[in-house]
Amino acid sequence: MKRTIPFLLVYITVPALILGILWGGLWNLATPGVAFLMIPFADAITSHDMWNPDDDDEKGRWWDFLYQMPLYLWVPVQLGILGWGLVEATTRSGWDFVGLAVSMGLFTGGIGITIAHELMHRTAKHEKAMAEILMYSVSYVHFCIEHVFGHHKHVGTPRDAASSRLGEGLYAFLPRVIFQSLFSAIDLEKKRCKRRSIGWFSLRNRTTRYALVQSGIWAGVAVGLGPKAFAFFALQSVVAIILLEIINYIEHYGLQRKEIKPGKYERVQPEHSWNASHRFSNYWLFNLQRHADHHAYANRPYHLLRTTDEGPQLPYGYPTMLLISLVPPLWKHIMDPRVAEVVGSASPR
Repeated sequence: MKRTIPFLLVYITVPALILGILWGGLWNLATPGVAFLMIPFADAITSHDMWNPDDDDEKGRWWDFLYQMPLYLWVPVQLGILGWGLVEATTRSGWDFVGLAVSMGLFTGGIGITIAHELMHRTAKHEKAMAEILMYSVSYVHFCIEHVFGHHKHVGTPRDAASSRLGEGLYAFLPRVIFQSLFSAIDLEKKRCKRRSIGWFSLRNRTTRYALVQSGIWAGVAVGLGPKAFAFFALQSVVAIILLEIINYIEHYGLQRKEIKPGKYERVQPEHSWNASHRFSNYWLFNLQRHADHHAYANRPYHLLRTTDEGPQLPYGYPTMLLISLVPPLWKHIMDPRVAEVVGSASPR
């Protein structure tokens, strides 16, 4: 029980966003304040979390409901607050409108997508469905295909859109990854449907189903609440998508797998992902920063992910690294020497 409680830290984001919905104005800064001030400060004043589960932990906690509850509960919480925000947005204007939309995007992207990412790797249908629901709420549901079947297979190779290259600035990476990921998801689903003799217009074709459902959501918001609510939904989706792809940019920057023969690459190793052992940002992001272990065991639940000192380590947690990435010269000054060190120390295979 005591190891479950820290992961409830994520729910401090809920009252922060509610303050923005209720009072607007400067209260819209409460959610960014949690993400980019409170969490990094907590990381800075606490030790790194190097605890790893042992074999008994792994056997006893794989499906412990106490660890699933924070994930499951988030779905109705996010949908309820997003719906409330859409209604409230119809009364907002100017910077107050923009501020609330950005805060909502941090909420649905920073936390909602992190939880969707955890659930889309599960095998249970209801968990995959919850992941899709969260991704519909940010208009990026094809990520459920591309991430699981594209990124995890091709990470650290030229075929992976989400692996940022050494020297590639964030503002060059974002348009590339957004468009290439969409095309990759469509291609992956096309191949799956061909193997299973699924027609293009079948609802078993996820590309078709996703497009229909997403269009229905957009139409429902526009018709039910009006153009201002639709603009709000679109803007918070853009913020959430950009947030997701910035995290992708951070996670594998400059780390490439070796090509051992044409078109075939070495298996994924710890040195192909950036880890961060910062305590509070890991609690807040459900151990997302234990990223090397996630790529080694993609279906391992977040509470059983292990940290390692074998792989490269980020100097700060994801929230701080995100801010640094917004300034490409600063990012390259900090990260390029670290990449060179990792590449230089990697043992030949």
